Amino acid sequence: MELIKPGTNFNFVGNFRRALVFSGLLIVVGALSLTLRGPNYGIDFAGGTLVQVRFKQPTPIDEVRKALAGLELGEASIQDFGGNTNGGSEFLIRVPVKGDHLSDFSAQVTSALESRFGKDSWEIQRIETVGPRVGGELRWRAILAVIAATLMMGIYIWIRFELRFGIGAAAALFHDVLITVGALSLANYEFDLTIVAALLTVVGFSVNDTVIVSDRIRENLRKSRRDPLEKIINRSINETLSRTILTTGTAVLVLLALFFLGGNVINGFAFTLLVGFIIGTYSSIFIASPIVLFLQGTAFARAR
Repeated sequence: MELIKPGTNFNFVGNFRRALVFSGLLIVVGALSLTLRGPNYGIDFAGGTLVQVRFKQPTPIDEVRKALAGLELGEASIQDFGGNTNGGSEFLIRVPVKGDHLSDFSAQVTSALESRFGKDSWEIQRIETVGPRVGGELRWRAILAVIAATLMMGIYIWIRFELRFGIGAAAALFHDVLITVGALSLANYEFDLTIVAALLTVVGFSVNDTVIVSDRIRENLRKSRRDPLEKIINRSINETLSRTILTTGTAVLVLLALFFLGGNVINGFAFTLLVGFIIGTYSSIFIASPIVLFLQGTAFARAR
């Protein structure tokens, strides 16, 4: 099954500068969002306590706020987990840096809700707590994990092909992570361990497409040694384009179903994969491969 007919010759390398400008704009917008808003860290990274409460009947969020108004919760936030305008049935109550007082906090919430709504009209679904020191360590380790995975993928491409291919792959992977993180900030999703797992998945998916394109470039280099490298790269991308679209397209269809039907618990994870997979496919074509051409004639082109 080929969506792109043989002989198609889109000039991908010729649009490298336009793609670079487009990518630069996306990264700048994301960086501005992170700078102005600041990262929206979840309980995993910021530390604190989270309580998910479920009511048997739809309840206005203002009623929940009134019930908890008398408690000394500091900068607590109450979020409608269902997102209904007429009142949802599930709410997330977040209190930053309250990890050492979990039993007191949960008891206070239980007492306040019982006094206003009764004992049998609601139930606690889950309670999570992370101390501030643990949250800081998790945040630092998550950053190191993403950076290490990206560098290791670049080293793998270098060993399998050439150094310039590894540099192109590493640049494309950093590009994918930066844009995906910026999109998460713009959409105001929380950064937690689930998002880190999604970012690592994006790195693995993106490098898979880069390997396919790089392998075809190497194969065509052996077949057509006299052709210019620009022509070989374009031909290689066009030859693998149908496979790229089918692979990414089927994954995106699954992620769309997960995003719209999976519920709020997995919404951020699905959003991260959606953006990352699309950007990862784009970068394999417009970022990684043109960098190989850009490094032609340098010491990187001769290094193994």
